[in-house]
Amino acid sequence: MAMYEQPMPVVRDAPTLRSRLMLLFAGVLLPLIALGVLADVIVGHHNLPWDNAVLLWVHAHASPALDTLMILLAQLGYIYGVLPVDIVIVLLFIAFKRWGDALFFGIAVGGAQILDLLGKAFFHRVRPALWVSLTPEHSYSFPSGHAVASMALVAALSVLLWPSRWRWVALLLGGLFVLLVGLSRIYLGVHYPSDVLAGWAASLAWVVGVSMILYGRPAKPTAEAKPAA
Repeated sequence: MAMYEQPMPVVRDAPTLRSRLMLLFAGVLLPLIALGVLADVIVGHHNLPWDNAVLLWVHAHASPALDTLMILLAQLGYIYGVLPVDIVIVLLFIAFKRWGDALFFGIAVGGAQILDLLGKAFFHRVRPALWVSLTPEHSYSFPSGHAVASMALVAALSVLLWPSRWRWVALLLGGLFVLLVGLSRIYLGVHYPSDVLAGWAASLAWVVGVSMILYGRPAKPTAEAKPAA
């Protein structure tokens, strides 16, 4: 007697990489932009109560030695440090044919840069002008591009190194670097503390969101894990 065969269930295709990235933009990027626009309307371009107080307190401790150190940190935190390192890491991943790592890292740090540009374009926050800065900036202030870029680099490396002991190096030394870069922007008077905090938060949310979509969790689960296609 022939056994009755159940019809095979219809399995829907898993979401594609493109659809997952679209979900990331909708679930992380758009809410952050909306928050910035709403905050801009609510505060009416007024500063947070503690922004100027922190700036003035840090400036009161200025010295020639700290001037030199903070300028160096600011340079390493973006154009002469973080950005070249980002490019080198992507090229190394490509050279060693680690396509999955290159994909994740490129989207993580590249998307964070886009997030910074969109935040500045939407928020239009004018930079602080409590004193004449040693390194004046003329673009918008919110969020801090240095905070975004440095956090994205360290967070992305932490995600990739999570299966190994090197994650502690990335977290501890990288975290210290991120803090010092953020402090340099406040010390130099080109960003409010809230700019720096917003940059850290937005960048971290982005990188973790990318990891959730590509790896299905906040960090790479194993050294051999590859992003979902």
